[in-house]
Amino acid sequence: MLPMIEKEVVERRGWASAEEIMDIFALSQSLPGAIAINSSIFLGYRLAGVTGAVVAAAGVVMPSLLIILGIAVFFTSLKENRAVSAAFTGIRAAVAGLIAAAALRITRASCRSWIAFALALLSLLINLFTDIHAVWVILCGGLIGIVIHYYLPGRVKLRKSGDEKP
Repeated sequence: MLPMIEKEVVERRGWASAEEIMDIFALSQSLPGAIAINSSIFLGYRLAGVTGAVVAAAGVVMPSLLIILGIAVFFTSLKENRAVSAAFTGIRAAVAGLIAAAALRITRASCRSWIAFALALLSLLINLFTDIHAVWVILCGGLIGIVIHYYLPGRVKLRKSGDEKP
């Protein structure tokens, strides 16, 4: 859903810039709950207060809820059907592709310097190959970001947001 939210909010509606939506996604990901719901609540609140937050959350949740309810009604009778099984296999592959595309876009937008890219890569490797909890990786990354921002300003060259390379 993130690419769809980004396209609607940034390109079609102009409610946020590309950098703002990446910040919203990052903030939403750090909160408990689904990132799409958290992002929509944040944007809804930003645009129309509490009412906007409630409507945005309902707008994100209701389509999925209705589809899942519809599937649940017929699932027991259709779960052995080969076509349904093949469709779910295809859906899993499509979801993996959408997640990979979103990760790539977020990487391109947020890794605006060589050090940001190196820290993101290091964080990924630590999460994949060690038992260090992700909370510690996030906290250390935040501390390193603060040090770079306040104690090394101007030393880390940022690329323009339109550039393609991280």
